[in-house]
Amino acid sequence: MRIYDVVSYLESLFPTSSQASFDNCGLLVGDIQNQLSGALICLDCTEEIIEEAIDQGRNLIIAHHPIIFKGVKKITGSNSIERIIIKAIKHNISIYAIHTNLDHSLIGVNAEIARRLGVIFPRILQPSEHRLYKLSVFVPASHQAILTSVMFHSGAGKIGNYSECSFVSVGNGTYTPLEGADPFVGEIGISHNEEEMKVDVLVTKHVLNKVIQAMLEAHPYEEVAYDVLELQNKNLSEGTGMIGELEEPMDSLTFLAKLKQSFHCGSIRHTDLIHSKIQRIAFCGGSGSFLLNDAIQQKADIYITGDFKYHEFFDAENKIIIADIGHYESEQFTSDLIYRILTEKFVNFAISVTKVNTNPINYF
Repeated sequence: MRIYDVVSYLESLFPTSSQASFDNCGLLVGDIQNQLSGALICLDCTEEIIEEAIDQGRNLIIAHHPIIFKGVKKITGSNSIERIIIKAIKHNISIYAIHTNLDHSLIGVNAEIARRLGVIFPRILQPSEHRLYKLSVFVPASHQAILTSVMFHSGAGKIGNYSECSFVSVGNGTYTPLEGADPFVGEIGISHNEEEMKVDVLVTKHVLNKVIQAMLEAHPYEEVAYDVLELQNKNLSEGTGMIGELEEPMDSLTFLAKLKQSFHCGSIRHTDLIHSKIQRIAFCGGSGSFLLNDAIQQKADIYITGDFKYHEFFDAENKIIIADIGHYESEQFTSDLIYRILTEKFVNFAISVTKVNTNPINYF
């Protein structure tokens, strides 16, 4: 196996195109064509993680947080990031970051939080915008079924929990083949009328080019008429944070105790327990204070995340309970999630989750 095999599979599930604009996901260090000796999964790639990879003979580190966010102007070993890069290159170790593209997925970081909290029917709290397109193509009636199938197979036509969604309308296409043309049907210089079908499918930004390419290759015409329209619809299958319900309401203090135990929290900073019972829960792994208004608007009883600042707690305004469990604590099980995803797909290479606790925060 090559590093490419693992990376391409991860990006088929969590496309780097879905990352936040500030982020830096993908292969950050190394050659994607290198043979794979093994992978080590972690939340943060530290110098200690590099040493662990060396000791275990792993040449791929899959980290949730990218070690490179800003441009690196020199690599002299003057700080930890430079030393990590130097040591990784010296030992032929590749470093791959899977960050907000994993955060934004229905099966990503927040889905893992939902699973551990016992949340049912989790859904995206803040769906992504400007990620959906409508692809319309005109095709002879005789080839509509096979062309539509090709587009579905390439990733088009998915809406929520439904797949192979399309709208087909019937009409007549007209054209006159000119000299040099090689028409699928019709004769040079003679106007032709052909029964055609217009096929409309929904396509996400991640697979748009792939679907168009597959459609063009499968279409019988040498000149294909098609339209691509950017939609204003929100993509309910992708976005930030999640919200869902517990099967039964739970006493607020009991829930906080469960939360603290489940996520091994040194402490939980929270606002007043304005609700005696908790059932609707909003949550976001990492730094999620920016989603508070979304949680309030969707009438969550509690919002769970990390990195709330002092003054941001006032923004709850007695409408919701804020529970700050810590950045590391909210994302610590991300490594286990990635491990499960990879081991279900690949069984023929060594993969492990780090034994190093990279949380820089301690509690006294």
